[in-house]
Amino acid sequence: MMSKIVIALGGNALGITPKEQMKNLEEVAKVIVDLIKEGNKIVLTHGNGPQVGQIALAMEYSANGEVKTPEYPFAECGSMSQGYIGYQLQQVLQDELERQKIKKDCVTVITQVLVDANDEAFNNPTKPIGNFYTKEEAKQLEIEKGYLFVDDAGRGFRRVVPSPKPIDIIEKNVIRKLVDDDVVVIGVGGGGIPVVKKDKIELLEGIDAVIDKDLSSALLAKLIDADILLILTAIDRVYINYNTSNQMGLNELSVADAKKYIANNEFAKGSMLPKIEACINFVEQSNKVAIITSLNNAKYLKNRNVGTRIMKGK
Repeated sequence: MMSKIVIALGGNALGITPKEQMKNLEEVAKVIVDLIKEGNKIVLTHGNGPQVGQIALAMEYSANGEVKTPEYPFAECGSMSQGYIGYQLQQVLQDELERQKIKKDCVTVITQVLVDANDEAFNNPTKPIGNFYTKEEAKQLEIEKGYLFVDDAGRGFRRVVPSPKPIDIIEKNVIRKLVDDDVVVIGVGGGGIPVVKKDKIELLEGIDAVIDKDLSSALLAKLIDADILLILTAIDRVYINYNTSNQMGLNELSVADAKKYIANNEFAKGSMLPKIEACINFVEQSNKVAIITSLNNAKYLKNRNVGTRIMKGK
C-alpha cells in the first residue's frame, strides 16, 4: 500500500566534510529508493547543526581576516546549508534512481519556517550547532567570541543558539503540489530558515536561530497530510532506562505513555526528547503514525516490529 512519508535525517549523521557526507548519503539514497520502489511518495528533511555551524564559523573568520569579506547573517548561513546538503541529496538520489532504471525527479525547496519573534527560546539558547570542543576550548571561545557552549549528551561541548518553535511553513503549498506530482522533495533543511513577520503588512525577515528539524518535519508532515513521519536516528528504536542494565526497547508507544516517560525524564534533551515530542505533535494533530528507527532498518517499514511506532493509543 502506497504511503506519503516524511523522512527526517539527522545532521550529525550526514558527515563533517563534503566528501564524507557524500559517501554517507549514498547509503541513505539506497534506502530511500527502496521505499520509492514500493510506491511511496517521499519528502526528505534533514538536520544541519554541524554544517551551519561550520559555514557560520567560516564566514565569520573570513569577515575578520585580511580579505574582509562581508558578514553573513545566520539565516543566510542556514540557507547555504540547505542548498549544499540538498544538492548532494539530489545527486545521490538521482544517481541511485538511474542505476535502478527508475524515472523520477528530485528537487530541493529552500524553505522558510515562520517563528514567533517573542518566542521565549530567544532568551534561552539551547540548540547545539557546529563542531565538538573540549571544555577548555569551549571556555576560550566563550571569552573570545561571546558564544554560549553546553555539554552535548557527553559527546563534547558545542555552541548553542536559540531554537524557537515552528509555527508555519512558508513554502508548504509548493511542497504539497510537488509531492502530489510524485516528485521526491527535499525540504525544511535544518528545520527551515527561521523567519518572523515584521511591520503591519507582515513582511518576512530572517532571524538568527536554528529550528529543531524534527519539530519542523512533524509540522510539514501534518501540513501535507503525510501518512507516516519517519525519524531516522543512530539506534534501532526508542529505549527506556537507556544504557542501563534495565534497558528496554519499545516496539509501540502510545502518546499517553510517551508523555509519562517524558515526565519521568526518560529521554535525553539533546537527543531523543525532541524526536519524541515531534512524534507526539504529529500523531495528536493527524491521528497518523510516527516511527523512530535507524537508517538500516528503514527499508523494513512493512514489518511492524521494526523501530518504535508512536500512535494515539496502543
